[in-house]
Amino acid sequence: MNAETIVQEYIARIEEACGAEKDFIVHFKYDKKDEAMAKILKKAKVEKTVAKIIFDLTYGNFSFRLYATGKVIFKKIKDKNELYKVLSDLLL
Repeated sequence: MNAETIVQEYIARIEEACGAEKDFIVHFKYDKKDEAMAKILKKAKVEKTVAKIIFDLTYGNFSFRLYATGKVIFKKIKDKNELYKVLSDLLL
C-alpha cells in the first residue's frame, strides 16, 4: 500500500493551519478512528497523556497531539508529502 492509499483509507480530511511553521490537522474517518489510533499509539512514543483523551506523541523527529475524537495535530511538517510519509509509516 502506498502513502496515498493509506491516507485515503483512514483520513476524512486534512487542514493546513496558518502560521510561520506548518501545522496540519488530520481528521480520521469515524469508522476507522479507533483502528488508526491503536496503530499510532503502538508505534509512537507517548510523551504525555491527559485522561486518555489527549496524547502528546513523538515519532522520529516529529511531535504531534492525538485526540480521542479522532483528530491529530502535526507540528512543523514541511509539506503534505512529508505528512503522507509519516502517516503511512504510523498506519501501516
